Amino acid sequence: MKVLLTGGSGFIAAHCIDQLLERGHSVIFTVRSDEKGRKILSNHSGVPLDKLNYVIVADIAKSTAFAEAVKSNPPFDAVVHTASPFHLGINDPKDLLDPAINGTVGLLRAVKKSAPSVRRVVITSSFASMMNSAQHPMKYDETSWNPITSQEATLNAANAYRASKTFAEKAAWDFIRNGNPGFDIATINPPLVLGPVVSHLNSLDTINTSNQRLRDMIQGRCKDGLPPSFGVYLWADVRDVALAHVRAAEVSEAGGKRFLIAANTYVSNAHIAGIIRDQFPDLKNQLPMELDSDIPDDVYGYDNSRSTEVLNLEYRDLEECVVDTVKSLLAVGS
Repeated sequence: MKVLLTGGSGFIAAHCIDQLLERGHSVIFTVRSDEKGRKILSNHSGVPLDKLNYVIVADIAKSTAFAEAVKSNPPFDAVVHTASPFHLGINDPKDLLDPAINGTVGLLRAVKKSAPSVRRVVITSSFASMMNSAQHPMKYDETSWNPITSQEATLNAANAYRASKTFAEKAAWDFIRNGNPGFDIATINPPLVLGPVVSHLNSLDTINTSNQRLRDMIQGRCKDGLPPSFGVYLWADVRDVALAHVRAAEVSEAGGKRFLIAANTYVSNAHIAGIIRDQFPDLKNQLPMELDSDIPDDVYGYDNSRSTEVLNLEYRDLEECVVDTVKSLLAVGS
């Protein structure tokens, strides 16, 4: 396939590029600047430009942001849309809501108008669009939706993020129902995404939000006690999340489906710290003495079977994920 990948400098997208190339596809990725595009190409210096190249999309919140990016010769077969902001240091909830919603709907409109060859758009959503933190169900699966309202979205940054993912995903499904495009969609809904950072794209100050907890642990910022695990006890390795995106583009049966991408174990900060202590003895003194898991006894259940049955995922275990992540963080200066 020829694939348009949005948000090419993102944490998940960087691994999507690797997976797409490994599986023989050609990729055009979007970035906000030539500098970022050149950095990514330099990390794949052996790949010819007809297999990997980039286009500039400076502001995904603009309704016409992707109008030119979707045009290609030869044309695209699929689109993988990972571009969306995820950071909690915002002043205005609209800083998260507008790019997520407008970027997603704008992309779908552009594909419908100018890329008739596309048959599948895979969208990075989130467990945030499934999670009801006020009243967890007995079990989460692909029928679960976050009931957050527009008013609740303005209360704080965490709500704004959850709302951005929920409203953007709902807008995408509404577009498919009402817009009669010539393509279908699949959404990928991961919880905490952990895993190795890509060194050419990251500094310790700009790594993805989920991995920041590992950075803080190995830098000794949690010596006096681990922070709470924040109520999200599901996780997935970024390499599995990336493969889920690629297989959702490849597998015809994935069309029209949401996918809860979650490993087969729960995770707490104590579990992560315990693996670091056991596998990296030199870092032991950076961690607190007491490592008590804060996963409640009545933690919610979840069903990830659609991802294993339709996408044929085999999830990595937490130890492999943590070890590889710590090694990558040490390589960029932790």
